[in-house]
Amino acid sequence: MSRKTQPPKRRPIVVVHRPQGTALTAAQQQVVRRCRALPEVLDPLEAELTVSSAVADLQPDEEFWAGLIEHAVSLPSRRNHALLRVLAAVLTGRPREWAANAVAPARPTLAVGGAWICDRSVDAGYLALICAYTFAADEHAMVFLIDELAGGVVRTAFVTRDVTTARHRLSEHGGPLTPIGAEAAHWLLAKSYDRLDRNGPGDVDQEVRRTRLLAGRRIALAFG
Repeated sequence: MSRKTQPPKRRPIVVVHRPQGTALTAAQQQVVRRCRALPEVLDPLEAELTVSSAVADLQPDEEFWAGLIEHAVSLPSRRNHALLRVLAAVLTGRPREWAANAVAPARPTLAVGGAWICDRSVDAGYLALICAYTFAADEHAMVFLIDELAGGVVRTAFVTRDVTTARHRLSEHGGPLTPIGAEAAHWLLAKSYDRLDRNGPGDVDQEVRRTRLLAGRRIALAFG
């Protein structure tokens, strides 16, 4: 056979098998989409808020987190790596362990600072708590309003980076602040969030749901 009549040589077809990841529910897919900017988020507090906000309208349980973590582990990417690192830092219990087994938790390390209470349970029916925390040298605080008339359920919770101003405004509008031990303060919070979880969201501020993971992490940290 002459060279002119020889069939052209073709490269063999190589099938490339790409990891597809484990299947996600619609809610889990929504969380992944909401966290797509995490690789660009350098501030640790903002990273926590990104993930916590992503599940604010959900009620994630262990099965939810297990599926999300398994998906992120099975489908390596820059975004999934960033998500796993934040989950390894902000989650508690077994879900935190699952994420931490895959990646190192996001840094810097979170530390618990001082706490103050404003007790208006007798005349106004609420307790106000302000708890300070630090990421390295960067301080922030969470402010909580606990409704004593409703059985001690947390009604308001928000994050602020200006701890001094938050303390001043709380004392100005609610009364004098009294220092309280960090463990005692977070024991009150643990009871309050436990009641919230048992009774359902009810009439609570949206920020309570948006900061839920942050509160859970800080309660667990205060108890060691």
